[in-house]
Amino acid sequence: MKKYFGLTSVAALFVLAACGGDNADGNNGGNDDGNANNSNAEAANNEGEEAANNNSGASEDQIELNFWLFGATGYPDLAEQYMEENPDIYINFQEIDMEDHHNNLFTALSAGSGAPDMAAVEVAEIERYRGAEDRFYNLNELGAEEMEDQYLDWVWEIGQDPESDYLFGLPTDIGPTVMFYQANIFEEAGLDSDPESVEEMLTDWDEYEEAAAQIYDATGLPMVDSPETIFNALRDQSEQLYFNEEGDFILPENEDLREAYDFTTEMIEAGYVGGYEMWTPEWGSGMSDGSYATLPAPAWMQGVIKDNAPDHEDWRIASLPEGAGNWGGSWITIPEQSEHPEEAYAFLNWLLSPEQQLEAFENMGLFPSAPEVYEMEEFQNYTDDYFGGQETASIFANAAEEVEHTYTGPNYTAANDEMIDALFNVFDGADPDQEWDDMIQRIEQRIDR
Repeated sequence: MKKYFGLTSVAALFVLAACGGDNADGNNGGNDDGNANNSNAEAANNEGEEAANNNSGASEDQIELNFWLFGATGYPDLAEQYMEENPDIYINFQEIDMEDHHNNLFTALSAGSGAPDMAAVEVAEIERYRGAEDRFYNLNELGAEEMEDQYLDWVWEIGQDPESDYLFGLPTDIGPTVMFYQANIFEEAGLDSDPESVEEMLTDWDEYEEAAAQIYDATGLPMVDSPETIFNALRDQSEQLYFNEEGDFILPENEDLREAYDFTTEMIEAGYVGGYEMWTPEWGSGMSDGSYATLPAPAWMQGVIKDNAPDHEDWRIASLPEGAGNWGGSWITIPEQSEHPEEAYAFLNWLLSPEQQLEAFENMGLFPSAPEVYEMEEFQNYTDDYFGGQETASIFANAAEEVEHTYTGPNYTAANDEMIDALFNVFDGADPDQEWDDMIQRIEQRIDR
């Protein structure tokens, strides 16, 4: 039986920074028809205006900029330094949960009023807004092209259109993926448990499956927590996903994703995959009570693990078999409604520079998208006692430099939701081949609405 557990108080249980999740966890990416009703727009406008008014401390001779964020970013503290150096600028911040943030932004843009001067957009939400280029400033026209060399190529590509002439947003943090694992479970199964040995042992997914069999035979535990996380790791190593850049639905012919699906279902049927649904209390408890051996996940999962297993001494980090992907991250946009785009861009140019990204990493754990940070001494020497003293920053930096950009498309979330549902259906006993066909049909019905 699929383990559906309540999502009550998720924000309190799992503290996510600006990177958030990959949106396959139930956030559907917006209204199907792309329109927001007037009552929702008015509510969003009122909420945004109220937050700005409550925080406003600008004097009459200052330019006031409103900045909408989600999660805890630490940016308000960084902005204090900017405002001291630029006394003519005052910045108001609104930081709320991710879903409300994106809904408020969407409705304010639809209404044509109430949008802020700057707004974060999570990577899985970008396609929700990309079709409304007239609602945002092209940041290239504000001078952003001069910043391109500061960022990883794939990160920059996510924020622009396929023709590379329109820049939707400037990158902040990212979520390069690795394999978190519980060393004590590896040891119980007679496997080497130090990170270097684990990486040498699990260079490809066949070796991962062999280790899963040994762990299952010795301990009765699954190798991985959920069909979702193992599939995500495989999916994000693919060259193409559900749609091509022309918008064609290519999943039925996509051999990479079919292989990822087949591998995941084989692992499920062998008992090597747990049935925990992400973000549930039981999934979080498994981090402390040893319910599963590995957790393929992004950099921001460090905080989630620590929050749920504060006294655990055996969590370690190793590279994923066959390379890294990206899960999460944010891009900052300047809505067209802003009356001060030059001032907003100047602040973002400062905020997202390598120097400030290092500080955001040190203060809040936001993983930098600027590779110059990876060469800084403070970053390279960063270790984490929780993970056995590993140089975690460098581990994630190596993963980030392996990532390659893949196109998602506006219907990505709908397709991925159906994929994850299909995998859980197989966990519940559905035939994998039949479920694949049924999933294709469900996706086609959703995108044809």
